[in-house]
Amino acid sequence: MRLQDEPDLPAQINIVPMIDVIFAILTFFIMSTLFLTRQEGLPVNLPQAATSQQSQVPTKITVTVESDGEISLNKQPTTVDALTEQIRTLVGSTPDTIVVINADRKVEHGEIVTIMDQVRQVKGARLAIATQKP
Repeated sequence: MRLQDEPDLPAQINIVPMIDVIFAILTFFIMSTLFLTRQEGLPVNLPQAATSQQSQVPTKITVTVESDGEISLNKQPTTVDALTEQIRTLVGSTPDTIVVINADRKVEHGEIVTIMDQVRQVKGARLAIATQKP
């Protein structure tokens, strides 16, 4: 029996398992990127501003003021009087730390000004106010 007498079968590559693996990897990456978002503040109803910008800053401290007047520093309840020392501790020696005030639109203007004054007393802390686009 000679090997040359056998008919030549064309070589075939079955790509169905390769497609299954590619889709499994793609699904993994899509699902993993959905969990990469971080929410550092408590949920409040932000006021709208046409000039607001969405920016990501690595060293950010969030001061949240809810509509009922509750104040939180990085999701931890606090008071206006203790705010300066707590922010000073968090800033430490890190230059250009941004303190974001995340206040509900129903909070009185005077309370926000008081919090801004407390933040300005910390050396090296820059101040920002969170808004959302209309």
